[in-house]
Amino acid sequence: MFIPHIWHREPEPWEWQPAKSGLTLKVGTALAFSGGYLVKATGTTKPEFICMEDMVTTADGQIVHVERVRPETEYETQLSAVGTLALGAKYTLDANGEMITATTTSGVATLTYFEGETVGSKVYVRFV
Repeated sequence: MFIPHIWHREPEPWEWQPAKSGLTLKVGTALAFSGGYLVKATGTTKPEFICMEDMVTTADGQIVHVERVRPETEYETQLSAVGTLALGAKYTLDANGEMITATTTSGVATLTYFEGETVGSKVYVRFV
């Protein structure tokens, strides 16, 4: 999950945005708009929002509490695959929109710090 770690200015209030049906969301799931609804931001999709509640959406347009992603905010997450990391490189998001992968091709999460290079290692990223 992507948890705000450092705000470089005061955080904006949470927003309510409509989500696509059938999503299992957790606090920290990365989200983006597609077809007018929030969906999980995965792979090379840059997140626009971070989910701020655990829920399962049962209908298109169901409202979800989110925090808007800003380029100056640093997020704590984990590494979903073993890899050689490089500070400043951009990594893709995992299939659940909750971690980064070790893949840099068309990445969207800029690595600012990491504690290890194994699955589950704590890492910090920005979406710039």
